[in-house]
Amino acid sequence: MRSTSTTITMTALIAATMLAAGCKSAGNAELTVKAEEMLHQNSLLTKSTNKHAIESFDKLTAKDYREATMVGIEKQKEAIRAITTNAAAPTFENTIVALDGSEKELMRSLETFYPLENSNSTQEYRDLDKELSPILSAHNDDVMMNPELFRRVKAVYDDMDSTKLDKEQRKLVENIYKRFAQSGANLSAADQETLRNLNQEIAMLQLQFSQNLLYETNNTYVTVDKLSDLDGLSQSDIDRAAAMAKAQGQEGKWMFNMQRSSCNPVLQYCTNRELRKKVYFAYCNRGSQGNDHDSREICAKLVKLRLERAKLMGFKNAASQILDTRMAKTPENVYNLLDQIWTPAVQKANEELDDIREEMKKDGLTCEPEGWDYRFYSERARKAKYNFDETKLSEYLEINNVLKGVFYVANRLYGLTFKEITAEAPAYEPTAQAWEVYDRDSKLLAIFYSDYYPRDGKRAGAWCTSFRSQVYEEDKRIEPVVVNVCSMTPASADRPALQSIDNVQTMFHEFGHALHAFMRDVHYNGVGDVERDFVELPSQINEHWAFEPQVLDIYAKHYKTGEPLPKELLAKYDAASKYGQGFATVEYLAASYVDMDLHVLTDVPEDLDVMKFEEKKLSERGIPRQIQPRYRVTNFSHTMGGGYTAGYYSYIWAEVLDADGFEAFKETGDIFNQDVAERFRKYILTPGGIDDGMTMYRNFRGADPKIEALLRNRGLKD
Repeated sequence: MRSTSTTITMTALIAATMLAAGCKSAGNAELTVKAEEMLHQNSLLTKSTNKHAIESFDKLTAKDYREATMVGIEKQKEAIRAITTNAAAPTFENTIVALDGSEKELMRSLETFYPLENSNSTQEYRDLDKELSPILSAHNDDVMMNPELFRRVKAVYDDMDSTKLDKEQRKLVENIYKRFAQSGANLSAADQETLRNLNQEIAMLQLQFSQNLLYETNNTYVTVDKLSDLDGLSQSDIDRAAAMAKAQGQEGKWMFNMQRSSCNPVLQYCTNRELRKKVYFAYCNRGSQGNDHDSREICAKLVKLRLERAKLMGFKNAASQILDTRMAKTPENVYNLLDQIWTPAVQKANEELDDIREEMKKDGLTCEPEGWDYRFYSERARKAKYNFDETKLSEYLEINNVLKGVFYVANRLYGLTFKEITAEAPAYEPTAQAWEVYDRDSKLLAIFYSDYYPRDGKRAGAWCTSFRSQVYEEDKRIEPVVVNVCSMTPASADRPALQSIDNVQTMFHEFGHALHAFMRDVHYNGVGDVERDFVELPSQINEHWAFEPQVLDIYAKHYKTGEPLPKELLAKYDAASKYGQGFATVEYLAASYVDMDLHVLTDVPEDLDVMKFEEKKLSERGIPRQIQPRYRVTNFSHTMGGGYTAGYYSYIWAEVLDADGFEAFKETGDIFNQDVAERFRKYILTPGGIDDGMTMYRNFRGADPKIEALLRNRGLKD
């Protein structure tokens, strides 16, 4: 039989010969394409020869991802067959370790594909995602519902106390056993089949929701015909709107889509009330506009199916099932936290509304404030009260300088250093940058990519992900490849990429996640993850350094003069920094409540209208009508897209921890105290999920967290 290499060589030679001879038959182009296809090698199926074995992003196609994923599935099936047919008695090594490493090839493909599908989405990628979703769901169920595999796992779990396992190994056994139990391993065959169908349908609906939202965010436009309608916007915001219009074939006009970097400046600074209203409704109503990307029915179905799945697993509602493995444990504990903050937050928001009314009177408006007035007049009120103009501060927040501040904090706290390797590292996006991250002992710790600018195909928001998680191979730690993905304000014709306060905090936040990924040091995949309501602690605590004077001295330089941030401007910021926290806290809590309210239902009406449900629940709680939830149900990716389902409260739960945790530094009088930093690294950043979250926090802090620091930080308590 002719070898593949010979076939490729011969085909390429024939194609090259015909082209050189100037042949112009109809088959030439087709033959050339076939030759190129045959010469193409799927780099996901061979060992990477790139620097640090990073994948060849620019050479991979949707077909490659599909092939590598299917190969990975088959490889895992082979590994599981080897486990289940092993005649030897089940042991930690031949069952647990073998299972933990069985998805190595599959995860290599998925850890490359999914970050790109979220940040560089194309129709090909979206189609592949739809194709793979039910396949992967079925494969996961095949693994988790394999009775012989579960029998062996259970045998090791039951015998754990009589074996000599260290702490990490015991946690791995516990995690794997619980994962099987929570995935239906103990159900009857009939119930397992029902669960399979539910899992597949939920996975497909979540995917459809996410794709609808991506489209609605990037392709919902508000178009402006007259420059005078943009009064109040900076020239850079106007220039970006003009560039967006030109890209959409509307040269001479100005367009805004629903990426925050595009629409937020309108809501915060534009004097044109009617334009603010249009943008406000376009943003809030994504996914509920009665078009082909309407997600109202999808959301209602997801709520219903999640409840069915929870009841099948023996829980009274979806929230109870999900929280069973979280720090919070029960819905009651979540509501207890939210309720403690809700009343003072609403009170503060109503005080802010009084200020807004006063500002509106100055414009001759005697009507009640509306949602599209809140950000604009709140900004004016803040200026009036504190003589603070955020746009002036932004002139000192150029993105590359901010990144220097981010790196500076990591160096002062943990001794990390960064060497840029953008020119040498494989690129998945032209504007992304890459760094080697070195530990204080000069050993390579991780690879870091930053991807900071909005573009078509990038979903809204900001996140941290990995192209390769930290692993061990043959007792050698393999460094992770971590990426921060954001949609920061890009440069304009006359200004570099100057950032808002919120954007700077986001950069520090996402890098906190990156630090967690850099420093994780576990030997097994199954103990790498922490609880969902703990995961935001490393990111949120890192925000606390962003506007500390010692850090601002490093990075806050005026983009024209290079002068440092004036002390008087910093003093104005400090005085004004808590203003608007009523609004910010209420909009966040509102979304958290709705997420929980939908998932504590024990009976879902057939005609559930998720938008009316949201309005009713929040009205009953006394939300000021001018405030919408940070995300309305049909654009609430955290809960409807999966990941943070019955878990959006996690940010405020973790904020209790991060606010109290930062106090540990402040109590020493040194925000870079090395003893505290070392404890944080040792007990929070390094151990993955070897301990539960509250144990890790107590190990670091020496006590349970208290809520008082959070309330003070948000200006909700003196």
